[in-house]
Amino acid sequence: MEKVIVIVGPTAVGKTALSIELAKKYQGEVISGDSMQIYRGLDIGTAKVTTEEMQGIPHHLIDIRDSHESYSVAEFQNEARQLITAIHQRGHLPIVAGGTGLYIQALLYDYQLGANEESDPAVRQRYQQEAARIGKEALWQKLHALDPLAATKIHYNNERKVIRALEVLETTGTSIAAPAVVPEALYDYFMIGLSTERELLYQRINQRVDQMMAAGLISEAQQVLAQPQTQAAKGIGYKEFGPYFAGECSLEETVAQIKQQSRRYAKRQLTWFKNRLNPNWVDLVQHPEDLSRIEKAIDQWLEEKE
Repeated sequence: MEKVIVIVGPTAVGKTALSIELAKKYQGEVISGDSMQIYRGLDIGTAKVTTEEMQGIPHHLIDIRDSHESYSVAEFQNEARQLITAIHQRGHLPIVAGGTGLYIQALLYDYQLGANEESDPAVRQRYQQEAARIGKEALWQKLHALDPLAATKIHYNNERKVIRALEVLETTGTSIAAPAVVPEALYDYFMIGLSTERELLYQRINQRVDQMMAAGLISEAQQVLAQPQTQAAKGIGYKEFGPYFAGECSLEETVAQIKQQSRRYAKRQLTWFKNRLNPNWVDLVQHPEDLSRIEKAIDQWLEEKE
């Protein structure tokens, strides 16, 4: 199995800095596991690594799409796996760093994305008609009664996903949230989970948003929202500007909303990584000295035969 270092965790905990430090020490190359940093021009709102911060370390899957293009988990899975092999062939160590949990999980494990899910247009159409009749929330309540596992992972507002979950349950008898076969790990990975005390994390997120505003987030959001139907325009730090540009709320309210949504996203990220993956957790914000402990553990892992 190919060895891969993986760095996960919520926003604003230092994943970028750690990935570069480890890449310098272990002849690594960094693969971004962030679903928004793939877009060219989305630099400020995604806290994209700068050329200076890279310190000469090769970075991959950053700036690979224009903001009007879409990008899927399957595309990431395919491209990142090719990169891991190519990096190993160069005699370097792949380091995957990012906060998009689904991307990380789909990369590391043998998930056949969408391949085993049955589809029945007639069933789907029936649920679409039911949604129009009873409303999104009532349909979600129905899903919650039938498949609580799927319902806890799907927001009631996401009508398309609620319908899809009901369709899969009816046509296969299994939950869309629980694969029938437990996927196998494809890599010998060492996963580091970065986090810190909740209040400190929220404080860092708020400060980061203020820094983004000072760096010109408004003009970047204006360019992104010029095409409001794109995937990029739905990102946190951009979509909140919609009401502001429409004259429906103040800039102060918009910034407060970005901070709140960013904090909520960080909470969801932590929950995902704790429930779905099993990282070696470390708090380098409050305990930077723990980096040496992590490096020792990596040294031991690298010495193990593949």
